Amino acid sequence: MKLGGLRHYSLATRLAVLAAGWSLIVIIAAGAGVSYFVQRTVLGRFDRTLSEQLDNLVAGVQVNAQGQLVPPTSTDTRALRGFSGRYWVVGEPIMGGGIVEVARSQSLGDAPTLALPPGGVRAVGAQAGQPLYYDIEGPLDQNLRAAAIQVRLGNPWIPVIFLVAEDRAAVDEDARNLAIVATLAMALLGVGMIAAVFIQVRFGLQPLYALRREIAEVRNGKKQRLGGRYPVELTPLADELNALVAHNQDVVERQRTHVGNLAHALKTPISVMMTEAEQQPGALAEVVARQAQVMRDQVDHHLRRARAAARSQGQGERTSVASVLDELARTLERVFMDRGVEIDWRADEDLFFLGERQDLLEIAGNALENACKYGDRRVRAVAEPTASNRFTLRIEDDGEGLPPARWDLVLRRGARLDESEPGSGLGLSIIDELARAYGGAVTLGQAPLGGLLVSIDLPRAAR
Repeated sequence: MKLGGLRHYSLATRLAVLAAGWSLIVIIAAGAGVSYFVQRTVLGRFDRTLSEQLDNLVAGVQVNAQGQLVPPTSTDTRALRGFSGRYWVVGEPIMGGGIVEVARSQSLGDAPTLALPPGGVRAVGAQAGQPLYYDIEGPLDQNLRAAAIQVRLGNPWIPVIFLVAEDRAAVDEDARNLAIVATLAMALLGVGMIAAVFIQVRFGLQPLYALRREIAEVRNGKKQRLGGRYPVELTPLADELNALVAHNQDVVERQRTHVGNLAHALKTPISVMMTEAEQQPGALAEVVARQAQVMRDQVDHHLRRARAAARSQGQGERTSVASVLDELARTLERVFMDRGVEIDWRADEDLFFLGERQDLLEIAGNALENACKYGDRRVRAVAEPTASNRFTLRIEDDGEGLPPARWDLVLRRGARLDESEPGSGLGLSIIDELARAYGGAVTLGQAPLGGLLVSIDLPRAAR
């Protein structure tokens, strides 16, 4: 995985992958180093054994009065058994770089003499008195470890070359077994280190997870500010977030105050115009009164929309949907008592609207009031979650309904379902505007009860 590809992953994943990757590199390098060290150590011990055999062989060779070499008397049972894997040769160097055998171990039988190291006699003589170690092939194609040394014996001195060799299969197996054990130990260590890295990352990032959860609670209205205790690295961030929340609340409050002041500034002149028009009857007064009423309705509509937009962008609040529907049902059943209207509503107790209670009262209240006006006797309201952060409020009645061709029309400002009913025609328009301010939407349809079905998508607060 390229480092650039990690930018799309979580912080925990990036830290864990980087730490695990570095740990694997270190462990693999350490494992290779340990395996090499083990092999060199085992081979070094084997070479020391060959050096001891050379010492014993050199000590067993004598020079007689005639200046001839007297072969050693071997008591090594392996050197006496044919092709046993332990061999020795004593010889004198000759011109051309070879040797003339003076004696050999019985284990060699009639096989060719032991091979000299690379460089031949010259290489052995170059470090006279010091053994030279190398690998050769044995009589039965075994892999042999050999040692050669040149020593001067007698008087006058005679250069003598001693060669010993032994099958290295046993030492190779020991080295291989130790390497396997070391590799398994490193693998186990690697697994433990990687697991420790993941645990460390998860534990080390717990304050970040806690901060994220608390921010979500503030956004959902469960808390007003961050109050958790965090490490010194995160404390400034939490303080800045609290300052940002406070700043947003101040901005929203200023917007509300400004909207309220604007409402008073506009409503007073409109009220004066309507009062003057009522006191001076006439055609002009009727036009002025009618247009002033339209202005008042439009001002109320836009101020309501501005307030909702400001609230939706401000501090998150939680409003119980069940309590609002229950309050509206009781009120509207009393208002339409003469017609015997019954409102059947259903909503879970743990379903909350992510917004202010006044806005939900206006949304649901307008929809229910329209249903009570244009329905017969039955009105049904059902609120159900549609996602972790959304829910739908469906309100229907048993009235005559509305042709699909007029569904878009009634959502426009001032459009009315029935001119015989009092009102400004802003009911469904208000619902649509408020829902849009909260990122939702209003859709109309045919109700199972026979009348109009109003479906409102709204934000849902977390439990």
